[in-house]
This record gives sequence, C-alpha cells and structure tokens, in this order.
Amino acid sequence: MLRAAIAFFILALVAFVLGANGVAGMSMEIGRILLIVFLVLAVISFVINMVGKGQR
Repeated sequence: MLRAAIAFFILALVAFVLGANGVAGMSMEIGRILLIVFLVLAVISFVINMVGKGQR
C-alpha cells in the first residue's frame, strides 16, 4: 500500500510538471488517502503487537 501511495505521488508530480493539474490533484488525493490508510494500519498493527507481547 505504501508503494501505491508513493506511485500516486510520483504520478502527481509528473502530471503537475507536464501541466495536467486535474490529474495531478486527483493523484495527490489518492496518494494522500493511501498514505493515511497505511499509517493507520501500521499504528494498529504496532499496538496489537505490543499488547500481544504483554500476554506471554
């Protein structure tokens, strides 16, 4: 998922440089959403891992 977010950010940068502002904005929003989802899932995974280690 992080790779997809990075790919959309790169696509947005390329589209911005080439002058396609609509595509750049859309790609940035998709990349931002994927990055937020990745971060939320990473934090949840970290918390579950820490709670699970405490039960051993």
